[in-house]
Amino acid sequence: MSYPNYGPSYYGPPPQTHPNGTSILVMGILSLVICSILGPFAWAMGNKALREIDNSGYVYENRGMVQAGRVCGIVSTCLFLATLGFVVLFGGFALLSSLSQ
Repeated sequence: MSYPNYGPSYYGPPPQTHPNGTSILVMGILSLVICSILGPFAWAMGNKALREIDNSGYVYENRGMVQAGRVCGIVSTCLFLATLGFVVLFGGFALLSSLSQ
């Protein structure tokens, strides 16, 4: 049995993959696990990629990966700054207490 041909089944262009999606996710995860210096870079690259995705008009299949890498970069940056603040604060207290003796 043969089915009639109703024309092409075209629903729009296929979803694309953003070229930096995987690298942003990897940098975000590495910034949480190994090196928190990568956090601001993952955050900035994630913001740029999300802007490109939103302004392009195309459907990207890895938007979630970009968002996850960006969020990991934000969390890592905040943890890094909090740790740096505690080191400066307690290092200053230790320096003041050693000078007062």
